Amino acid sequence: MADRKKILVPLVVLTLGILGAFGLVASRPEVQKAAKEILPPNVRVLEVQPQDIPVTVRSQGTVVPRTQVSLVSEVSGRIERVAPVFEAGGFVRHGQHLVWLDQRDYQVNLATQQASLAQAQVLLERERAEADLARREWDSLGRGGTPSPLVLRTPQMQEAQARVDAAEAAVQRAELDLERTIIRAPFTGRIRSKEVDRGGFVNRGTPIATIYSVDLAEIRLPIADSELAFLDGIEGRPRSQGPTVELRAEYAGEHRMWQGTIVRSEGEIDQETRMVTLIAAVNDPYGLNQPVAAPLGVGLFVNAEIEGKPITNAYRLPRRALRRDGQLLVTEDGRLHMREVRVVRSGEDWVIVDRGLEPGDQVVVSKLDVATEGMLVNPLPADEESLRFKSDERFGADALALETGQAIGETDGIAPATEDELPLASATDVDQ
Repeated sequence: MADRKKILVPLVVLTLGILGAFGLVASRPEVQKAAKEILPPNVRVLEVQPQDIPVTVRSQGTVVPRTQVSLVSEVSGRIERVAPVFEAGGFVRHGQHLVWLDQRDYQVNLATQQASLAQAQVLLERERAEADLARREWDSLGRGGTPSPLVLRTPQMQEAQARVDAAEAAVQRAELDLERTIIRAPFTGRIRSKEVDRGGFVNRGTPIATIYSVDLAEIRLPIADSELAFLDGIEGRPRSQGPTVELRAEYAGEHRMWQGTIVRSEGEIDQETRMVTLIAAVNDPYGLNQPVAAPLGVGLFVNAEIEGKPITNAYRLPRRALRRDGQLLVTEDGRLHMREVRVVRSGEDWVIVDRGLEPGDQVVVSKLDVATEGMLVNPLPADEESLRFKSDERFGADALALETGQAIGETDGIAPATEDELPLASATDVDQ
């Protein structure tokens, strides 16, 4: 009997457990299926309005003098003395005496020529007196008619007059040679180099020094030919009415700035670089007429910012807004739409668009890894940090003009810059 209980009790317990499990399964509530909710990704948007955007064309160049000449001796002689300013770097005034040559030979020659002139003048006066005497004798003889030139000694007078003219020319040449023994500055300028010094001997045509003018300095500024579209006409305008240019350089350990004007272009496009060279001019670069903070010395390498024409009815946008395919994303009623645009100018962190947008468009400035036409998004206003440009506000820093009429999508495009601060949906979430 005890053995039978040991077998029946477990069987009863197992049977009750199975029945209880079936009961629980049979009485379970029915599960309600709910659709999965997908939240649209957050995006930063910027509402754009057209405006006139100033442009600066950038270039670099080296300061050169407008006028530079090699000063040469026009006579021969030994150098007796030189002016104290006759040194490399010395400033000279127009007409200032720089070098004195030995004058004694030229003084002797001048005296000789003056004596020859006096003799010729005496001979001329003698011929005139004899001609007058011949006229009176002809008249006293009562022959009438007109005497021949030989009778009146006309040829002899002409010969005497020619000798006087030649003697006067010789005197003028001797005076000129004597004057040329003093070498003067041809204009107000600065001596770049000197070739002779006191005690040396120079011949006619020997270089004395190199001198350049200081009334005006010029800078050759090469720019891409496409950049001319952003500049007012250069040719055919007065020098004072060309585009203004700011020149910047480091001088004496400090950053300096000078104001100049674009006065002309060299008129040719370099066949190798396709660059056009503009000429900027700065008046009184050394401050001889009015004080300047720092001289604009010849040979100084400067960075130039040329004031350009504003781009009218254009939109300035953060560079991150431009996609790799050269398109912009705009939102309308919470959905994404793609726009083909034309970028006319770009910098490190900005682009300027003149076609493809409408006033009031909300341009997406966030980065989206995946974007499709009509995709739902949650637009949020762009913050100030995402709209702050590191580049120059006049949109000249690192600016590259694209070909006119060519959409950015037809080029390699421009990659977006950085991730937006807000967490965006992943590619997996968008696909779902």
